[in-house]
Amino acid sequence: MSGEKIVAVNRRASHDYMLEDRYEAGLVLTGTEIKSIRQGRVQFKDAYISFIQGEAWIKEMHIAAYDHGNRFNHEETRQRKLLLHKLEIRRLQQKVKLKGYTVIPVKLILKNGYAKMEIALAKGKALADKREDAKRRDAQREIEKAIKSHR
Repeated sequence: MSGEKIVAVNRRASHDYMLEDRYEAGLVLTGTEIKSIRQGRVQFKDAYISFIQGEAWIKEMHIAAYDHGNRFNHEETRQRKLLLHKLEIRRLQQKVKLKGYTVIPVKLILKNGYAKMEIALAKGKALADKREDAKRRDAQREIEKAIKSHR
């Protein structure tokens, strides 16, 4: 298997947060989890990243049970270890200690047969910022519509 395949995207991330630094992390998975990911049965709805004893862990990410699994099938919302360099983990931990910052999953990718997760350092948006973004998108849509009708 070669190339990249985007399995899941957290669309709410860019709506609710201002995404700053992005990192690519590997995931420690069991056999039935990777099979379920290849089927695209992943959800980030309430997922977040926490740091425990110098390691990064993703919590509340839902990977559906594998259909053809047996009694040793995986637990669907267990915490999973993220594989990052120590320097990256330290840098993220220092930023998270600052007020308003958090680390969230952005997308899950299958890259050369391995599951990789793109995570981002994020700062929560205020309601006014969300409204401003919506106005900007609407204005851009109107401009594109006017250009299209002008042709």
